[in-house]
Amino acid sequence: MTTRAEALADRIEKGAVEFANFARHLSEAQWRAVVPHDGRSVGTIVHHVGFQYPIEMDVVRAATSGAPITEVTWEVVAKINADHAAANPAPSKAESIALIEQNGRRAAQEVRDLSDAQLATAVPFSLSYGAPVAGQFIVEDHPLRHPWHHLAKIRVALGI
Repeated sequence: MTTRAEALADRIEKGAVEFANFARHLSEAQWRAVVPHDGRSVGTIVHHVGFQYPIEMDVVRAATSGAPITEVTWEVVAKINADHAAANPAPSKAESIALIEQNGRRAAQEVRDLSDAQLATAVPFSLSYGAPVAGQFIVEDHPLRHPWHHLAKIRVALGI
């Protein structure tokens, strides 16, 4: 384990813990509230974050092994999100929080196992319009940033 990998993993865990703790204290009405400009309920988005960690780590794993990421487009992301929302219109709070905690820990552990060379490996990344970005960027922009992104949007939607 490298210092850089450890720092990234710690930040992934911090995001998962903060997001799970925030979700834990939502009222039932807040859990069911629909987030404007998104269309999903808060609960569905919370579940989505936990659900996405393994998918995000599949991308990290491919990139840090040197494989160009060309098939992950914003259209693909939108389809995954829509399919998830259709399959999970009213997830339980307990299940969603457990998914965040479990998959956040797994993502962090997998990041801890990355070498500096893997984190520095740059590959064309379709979500960044084909720009060659480092594995570290993909870690930071996806499993690390994702809960913070949704936490901010949910707070605005709920006025808290």
